[in-house]
Order: sequence, then structure tokens, then C-alpha cells
Amino acid sequence: MNPVTLRHDVDLAPLSTFGLPAQARELVLLEHPQQLAKMPPTDLPILVLGDGSNTIFLGDWPGRIVLNRLTGVRVERLDDNTSRVDAAAGENWHRLVRTCIDQGLHGLENLIMIPGSVGAAPMQNIGAYGVELSDRLESVSAWDWRQQELIEIAREDCGLAYRDSRFKSTDRGRFLITGIRLRLEHQFSPLTGYESLARALSYRHLDNPDSRQLAAVVMRLRRHRLPDPARLANAGSFFKNPVIDASEATDLLNEYPALPHWTLSDNRVKLAAGWMIERLGFRGYRIGDAGVYHNHALVLVNHGQATAEQLIELIDRIRGAVDSEFGIALEPEPVLISPSQVDSSEPSVF
Repeated sequence: MNPVTLRHDVDLAPLSTFGLPAQARELVLLEHPQQLAKMPPTDLPILVLGDGSNTIFLGDWPGRIVLNRLTGVRVERLDDNTSRVDAAAGENWHRLVRTCIDQGLHGLENLIMIPGSVGAAPMQNIGAYGVELSDRLESVSAWDWRQQELIEIAREDCGLAYRDSRFKSTDRGRFLITGIRLRLEHQFSPLTGYESLARALSYRHLDNPDSRQLAAVVMRLRRHRLPDPARLANAGSFFKNPVIDASEATDLLNEYPALPHWTLSDNRVKLAAGWMIERLGFRGYRIGDAGVYHNHALVLVNHGQATAEQLIELIDRIRGAVDSEFGIALEPEPVLISPSQVDSSEPSVF
């Protein structure tokens, strides 16, 4: 096990896919769970960071970054139908999905090419094209900062909801996710009901795709929607699709019948934020180097030299326009980290 070492005055731009200029006072590289019990003591605020695909720094971080680089994937065959997959939090999510497909383990195909690390997946309860992590998650392993010990948290105790979990909301800062446990199927049963996915499969005459074909179509859809962060800095889909009561949705849809929407099981309706933003003329719009992606209005991008001030102004303009036109309050999906949020009483985990 490597010793715990501190780096000082670390450039954070390469550690966030949006790439705004920022520095951290300290950084610790976490490569083994046992290092958690041997962290140098500090009175500084602590922030835990994965791949930085869902984190945007709006200024310097005046404390310590714990950079989660825990690795390892283990597969355990349970029976003829299922296998259990344990994956460390620092693994890349897309590579994990590809590994599972290569090994004939199914259930994650719709989630391929979602940016970020494995540890971020339960925090966001990531989802795409009709599938969510909660459909396959069995448990989460984590370091409890309060109890100073490694624990296992069952899926039903993770508080998973639409792009949310206890790790992001009610217990934000309490846990550092060290890994997840998934239960996957040996028999492939494609989930193709999501409208845009169904259309793409039909266009390619794939009525009964195999796992690789389904994953390939999902990747094509995502490449069109999301730019490669290595070429155009971004944090993926920037705003959550808002969820409102069915009665409120009825009034809104009477006024805007073309607004894409999905009825949920709890008598609420999810609306397409990207459609609303595009209707208001924001696709391709920019303030300085902070802009809206020309291929998809739900994605905000850094054209090279964007500043935090430019991004904040862009966010405010979009949210204000959507609220004024549709009466909908949009919420950012990435976590926006500002020095004003600093609280040294608990670690922050992103």
C-alpha cells in the first residue's frame, strides 16, 4: 500500500471536465481503502472528487481534495442466471459497462458511455434510455467519516431517486463511496421502450438487437447529444428534467402540446428541459466562452476560456427565461462548488 502523501496548490482544471480555472490548497491521492484511516489530520474543509464529470469549480477550493482512484473489478457467478459484480469507486463507468458486455453480463447496456467514475453512479442514481442504476444495484460500500469505518449499505437504504440519493442530499458529506455491487443477468433482455432509442433502433432495422448492437446505438445517440470533453469541455446534461404534479402538467401541456413528457408511476410527470431551453432560442447561445452546445440545448460547454462569472450568468439567463415562459424552475445536475459553500464540520463528497 502506498503511503498517504499531500500535494499543495494543485490545479483543478484538469480534474473537472468543464475545466474552469481553480486551485486546491491540498490534494490527497486515494488508491487503497486502508489509506482512509491514515489520512493526515486537518482542520481544513475536505472535498472528495472522482472523475470530475459532474463537478464544476466556481473558484479556488481552500481545503483538501481527496482524489478517489480506487480500482478493481471482481465477478462472482451466483447461478446459471446471474452474476455479482463488485467494482471499485475509481473505475471508469463506461469501461465497466464495456467489460460487463464483453463477459456476457447484461443489464447496463443503456447506461454505456455515461461519463464519470463508478463512485459517482450511486450518488446521482445515473440513468439513461429507460434504465437507472437502481435497477441493478445491490449495495454500496463506503467509508463513514463519522464512525471512521468501512460499511456496506444495501440498495434500499441508499435513498435512490431521480438523479438523487442519500449520498447527495440527506447524508451529503458523511460517506466516501469506495465501491458498488451489481447483480447482472446472463440472459440478455433488451430494454428498448425509450422513445428516442426505439426510433434509432427502428431506423437501423434492429427489432431484436443483441447487447453489442444495443450498446452501439446508445453510444451513437450519446455522441450526437454530448460532445467529447477532451475536445469541448462540458459536464454532460446540465439541467435535470423537471418533475411536476400531473395536474400542473396537464395545464402546461394544454398550452405546449409538443413538449416531450413522461408519466411516472407516482402520478407525476417528467418534462424535457432541453426542449424548453431550445424553444427559447438558447441552442448555440453563449456568454463569452460559456455556451449552450449547438447539437443539444441541455448541454452547457466551455469553449476554451470560460470564467465562473460567465457560466453563472448563462445559467441565470436560461433559468430565468424558462421560469418566465413555462413557470418551471430548472435545477442544475452538476454540483457547482463555490468557496462560499465551505463547511469544515463535514467532508463534502462530489
